[in-house]
Amino acid sequence: MQIRGINTPVLDWTGDALAIGLFESNIELTGELAHLDEKLAGTIQELIAETEFEGKSSSTAVTRVGSNSPVRKIILVGLGKAEDLKLNAVRLAGAAIARIAKKEKVKTLGISLPVVDNDPAATAGAIAEGMLLALHQDTRFKSEVEDKGLKLETVDLIGLGSQDEAIAHAEAICAGVILARELVNAPANSVTAITMAQTAEQIAAEGGLAVEILEKEDCEKLGMGAFLGVAMASDLPPKFIHLTYKPAGTPKRKLAIVGKSLTFDSGGLNIKGAGSGIETMKMDMGGGAAALGTAKAIAQLKPEVEIHFICAATENMISGHALHPGDILRASNGKTIEVNNTDAEGRLTLADALVFAEKLGVDAIVDLATLTGACVVALGNDIAGLWSTDETLANQLKEASDKAGEKFWQMPMEEKYFEGLKSQIADMKNTGPCAGGSITAALFLKQFVKETPWAHLDIAGPVWADKENGVNNAGATGFPVRTLVNWVLSYS
Repeated sequence: MQIRGINTPVLDWTGDALAIGLFESNIELTGELAHLDEKLAGTIQELIAETEFEGKSSSTAVTRVGSNSPVRKIILVGLGKAEDLKLNAVRLAGAAIARIAKKEKVKTLGISLPVVDNDPAATAGAIAEGMLLALHQDTRFKSEVEDKGLKLETVDLIGLGSQDEAIAHAEAICAGVILARELVNAPANSVTAITMAQTAEQIAAEGGLAVEILEKEDCEKLGMGAFLGVAMASDLPPKFIHLTYKPAGTPKRKLAIVGKSLTFDSGGLNIKGAGSGIETMKMDMGGGAAALGTAKAIAQLKPEVEIHFICAATENMISGHALHPGDILRASNGKTIEVNNTDAEGRLTLADALVFAEKLGVDAIVDLATLTGACVVALGNDIAGLWSTDETLANQLKEASDKAGEKFWQMPMEEKYFEGLKSQIADMKNTGPCAGGSITAALFLKQFVKETPWAHLDIAGPVWADKENGVNNAGATGFPVRTLVNWVLSYS
């Protein structure tokens, strides 16, 4: 599919289907649209009336035009209220248009949507993102893929000529999102620590990044007792992945992105029971998948920032070598941890990864993890939690997420709650009381970052969609690759 910006007036555009955006409670056709409706013998106004179209966000209506018309079909898409127009409105409109165009077997599509904040580049990019992400379908594991005939070939963004660079930018970001989706969608017998390391090596080879894969013996030399404690029960070797992007010139900033990378989480000896969602625990590497997806996008966009992508990859399994509840582990910064729950393993792997990241001398560290069910209880499935020791960093991430249309809510770093992690025989336990579970998890991670500005993103809810939702189809979402890319680019 080719997406391109053109300056052809909407009145002169010809093709299979023309998509037009209309605002909620303001669907009167004026100006150019009134002339277009007249040219199409009142088809648009008739469609509005017959379908009672109100312009609500992402709502659609479609009709066929007469055979002699230069446009075969008209698609209406709702933009919500005009005063609420942001980039995400046109991104969601792009997704809705893409889905209906696919259903209607459109080959050539024209899209006429308003420019947001007088920024045609950002508008074109957002529409392209919405379309590309909505059309992505992961069918790799199906023996037979249904052929639905004609496919969308050409998309013209009307009034957005000379925006090829912005569209290519969006395509690079979406390539990273799709990689993250496909890593998370794949079952645990397909994506392992070994294959995650191979994926990192492939990204490095294709994008000119440096890659270092630390084996178990390397991690032992670095004293990564927390990470290796989790890995003990797996028959597959752990892989500590360190992927580095460096710009051609002097970097403006040096950043680290650390992703939780549990390719399967059985819960260990605190095994997840029936009804606990154990069958979905292939997605417990969603943080690592997003880190690698971000690396793929960054390799194409080439910002003037040095970025270290870190994934401590392994499984949390059960065997005679398994970590016991009550065991004490020593992390690579010397801190000791009483493991009172083997199903709180992600924070143990992140502990050593955060210590490693800080030793690189970076200006900021962001970790992302499908860390707690408590965060889902607090914020639901669409919003991720954000904790930070640095308000400037937190604000940068919130601005990046707003531009991406990915939702975060900043949570309190309530130091008093660390009392719930105190241990009589070690420096800390790995879990505290049920109340405030996502906060105590963040406070646990904080113990492994000394001075570097740091943010923790708990993405347990938005990393997966049970059904079609906005730009996402059912399955892995690739959250929050777009936010991370925007954050990195904000330094360029």
